[in-house]
Amino acid sequence: MKRVLGIILGGGAGSRLYPLTKLRAKPAVPLAGKYRLIDVPVSNCINSDIYKIYVLTQFNSASLNRHISRTFNFSGFHEGFVEILAAQLTSENPNWFQGTADAVRQYLWLFEEFDVDEYLILSGDHLYRMDYREFIQRHRETNADITISVVPMDERRASDFGLMKIDDAGRVVDFSEKPKGDALKQMQVDTSVLGLSPEDAKKKPYIASMGIYVFNRDVMFELLRGAPAQTDFGKEIIPNSAENYNVQAYLFNGYWEDIGTIESFYDANLALTQQPQPPFSFYHEDAPIYTRGRSLPPSKIQDATISRTMIGEGCILKECTINHSILGIRTRIETGSLIEDTMIMGSDYYQPMVERQTFAQEGKVPLGIGANTTIRRAIVDKNACIGNNVQIINKDRVEEAEREDLGFYIRNGIIVVFKNTVIPDGTVI
Repeated sequence: MKRVLGIILGGGAGSRLYPLTKLRAKPAVPLAGKYRLIDVPVSNCINSDIYKIYVLTQFNSASLNRHISRTFNFSGFHEGFVEILAAQLTSENPNWFQGTADAVRQYLWLFEEFDVDEYLILSGDHLYRMDYREFIQRHRETNADITISVVPMDERRASDFGLMKIDDAGRVVDFSEKPKGDALKQMQVDTSVLGLSPEDAKKKPYIASMGIYVFNRDVMFELLRGAPAQTDFGKEIIPNSAENYNVQAYLFNGYWEDIGTIESFYDANLALTQQPQPPFSFYHEDAPIYTRGRSLPPSKIQDATISRTMIGEGCILKECTINHSILGIRTRIETGSLIEDTMIMGSDYYQPMVERQTFAQEGKVPLGIGANTTIRRAIVDKNACIGNNVQIINKDRVEEAEREDLGFYIRNGIIVVFKNTVIPDGTVI
C-alpha cells in the first residue's frame, strides 16, 4: 500500500446538511457524540496501511483544518501524513473547484510528484468500514484502469442511485443515473459475478456506485488533462471512459450510508444506539475509527434515567430522563429535563460555575440544556444555550421550516438548532 495515495473529497457547500454546515465544512460535522465525518475515511485508510492522504476542501475549512492538524500526526520517522488542500485561485486555475474531478485536476501538479501506482479517490461524508487493501487487490488482479466500489441494491432503493451494468468478467459496460420503470429493469445484473451468493443476488440485482474509485496513475492524468471541460468523476469522467478503458466493479457488501442530508445524518446517528447489534459499530478493535484525543473527565450522572443512548466524555447529567439519543462531549443537562430521539452535539468548552451563576442572576441562558426542558426528534448543534422550561417538540408537526432569526430549521420534521444558538426560558418550538 506504499504505492497508493489517498485523496478524500471534502464535498461542496453541504447545502443539504445546512445548518450543520453553516460554520463548518461538511467533513467536519460531528458524528456519534465524539467523532467527525472525516474521521471515517481517514481511519479506513490508516487501517488499510495507506498513510499518504490528502483532503480537498473549499468551504468553511477552518474547523476541518484544526481537527486534522490536532488529530492525525504521524511520527517524524514515518512517511505518512494527512493534509488539507484548499481551493486556491492561480493564473492557471482562476476558478474554485467545479466538481469532484476538477478538484483533483487542479492539484495534479502536486499528486504527480509522488512515486505511486494508484490513486484512491474517497468521499468525506459516508459512514462505513472498509479494507481498501481488498479493493486495490481486486483492481490489480483484473488489470483495471479504473475500479469503482459498488454496493448491491434491491429494486426499492435502486432508483435513488446511479446504477451500472457489468459483463461476465465484472467490467462496467453501461451507466444510468437514477433510472425508473423499464429503464430500471434494464440495469439488472447478475451480482453473483462479483461474489454475492445466488440467494442474495436474486434479492439485489442492481449495483450502485459508492463514489469511491481507484485510478491507475497514468490513466488519471490522461483523463483529467484530456477532458478539461468534464468536472465530475461519477457523471462524466468515468462513464465516458468505459468504452476505451478497463473499468471494473468491486462489490462491497457491508454497511454503507451516504449521510449527506439532515434526515440520513439523523437516522444514521440514532441507529448507532440499536441493540443488540447496530448496523455500524464503533466497537471494532481491529479497525477502530480514530479521532482527536481529549483529556476530558468521565461523564457524571446524578440520578438520571437513561436508555438506548450513547454518551460522550465529560458530560454532566442531573436527574433527567434520556431515551434513544446521542449526547456529545461536555453535554450538560439540568434537573427534570426529558431528551428523546435526539442528537445533542455537546460543547467545545466548559462554562465556569461562577459565570453560570452570574448568568442566572442576570436572566441570561447558560451553556447546555436547562431544567424542566423537553427535546424530541431534534439535532442540537454545539455550544447551544437552551433555557429552562423550553419545549423543542415540533408542536405543529411542521415538515419544513427556516427560522434562522430564531436559530433553528426544520428538515423532514427534524428540528435542527444552530451552533451557538441561545433559546430563552419558556420557548416552545
